[in-house]
Amino acid sequence: MIDTNWCRLMAAYNSEMNRRLYAAAASLDDAARQADGGAFFGSIQGTFCHLLWGDRMWMSRFDGWGKPAIPVQESPKLVEDFAALRAERTAADARIEAWAVGLDAAALAAPFSWYSGALGRDQTQPLWVLVSHFFNHQTHHRGQAHALLTRAGQQTGATDLAFILDLPALGIA
Repeated sequence: MIDTNWCRLMAAYNSEMNRRLYAAAASLDDAARQADGGAFFGSIQGTFCHLLWGDRMWMSRFDGWGKPAIPVQESPKLVEDFAALRAERTAADARIEAWAVGLDAAALAAPFSWYSGALGRDQTQPLWVLVSHFFNHQTHHRGQAHALLTRAGQQTGATDLAFILDLPALGIA
């Protein structure tokens, strides 16, 4: 089972990698960010939008955030303006980090119930499994965005979790 330090680590990693990917994407024009690169959600911006959509969906369950107003199929169009998307991503990342700090071992071990729109039924699993999925989903789609950015000639810097975070500053070293 994961622990609270792992959750804080992953929340910090999520924020840092989003900063790096959005900085790389900011040097591209809108056409390049929105060009279909063959990723599951099409473009760099579509992938970023889907990630924000997914984070909002899970955080609506975990922490009472508002649910996205559009279905997953429309998630690549969640926020049309890149500057607005970047600002919303930054705000969401700060909220995710704050939520992760508040997690405790008992909550992670407890059963968690929610309605899965994807499966069309109620589900119950230990929260730690769902939190693992939440962070894995981020990493998976950020990898797609990273590949699209690399193809577009952009650099994001290192992506290796072990080398880019200041663990003592996070209080988990």
